[in-house]
Amino acid sequence: MTGISVITIVKDRKEALDNTLAGLMFNSVLPAEVIIVHMNENLYELKAMPFPIHAVKLNSPVSMPLAAARNYGVRHAKYEKIVFLDVDCIPSPTLLDDYDVNWDMGALLSGHVRYLSKHAVTQPLTPANLDQHSMPDPIRGNLSSISYELFWSLNFACSKSVFNKIGGFDENFEGYGGEDTDFAFAARNKGIKITSVNATAYHQYHASYAPPINHLVDIVDNAQRFYGKWQCWPMEGWLVRFRDLGLIQWDRISIRVLRTPSTNETQQYLKV
Repeated sequence: MTGISVITIVKDRKEALDNTLAGLMFNSVLPAEVIIVHMNENLYELKAMPFPIHAVKLNSPVSMPLAAARNYGVRHAKYEKIVFLDVDCIPSPTLLDDYDVNWDMGALLSGHVRYLSKHAVTQPLTPANLDQHSMPDPIRGNLSSISYELFWSLNFACSKSVFNKIGGFDENFEGYGGEDTDFAFAARNKGIKITSVNATAYHQYHASYAPPINHLVDIVDNAQRFYGKWQCWPMEGWLVRFRDLGLIQWDRISIRVLRTPSTNETQQYLKV
């Protein structure tokens, strides 16, 4: 079957999902289908779109089963070409066309991400002014190619056959952090290249923490799991911050949580 399946995973992001779908509606190439995986929540009532939407629910003992949800989405996709788009991302009007004309059935295709400002949500956003209200990713924005270490799952594409060759996302990574770097390392292990494609998505502002102290336990658990597989640490910048804050003990061989932050301490690291 020809066409592109777009996969989005979601929890508590109804407004963001509406914006993502609206962006897809204005794409120069429409998706053949959109698969929405709801993580431990009921399906939303959505507006009609000029493409099929298949919403499915994943029940899991894990609050945010990111790896499992992406795999679940692929299992429901009808088409060989798959684009993974984070629910917080509004696609540019040419995102699907940019992927399609650069498609390499044997590679991971990594798109670009720009970040919408906090105040952009109060503006009438149009395809023409998304650039004006956003800034490039501070780490990846000026790179012409993406290393396996910097691969991010916000906006990427691949064929089903490549996804299955990699083995999908490792569902032993539970919750937030590390699962996309592990996916990239598994791709490198299989000899699958990453190609940078000028397919831009605009990340919608939402409350987040720097460092993501609210995900401390998940990050530490997944970092330990990653080290056990690859003998190196992911998310080192965050781990250094956690160690400096006295939250973890980390000696480059092992890691453990020393204490969990209070609500007041967590709020200190809320990005504004």
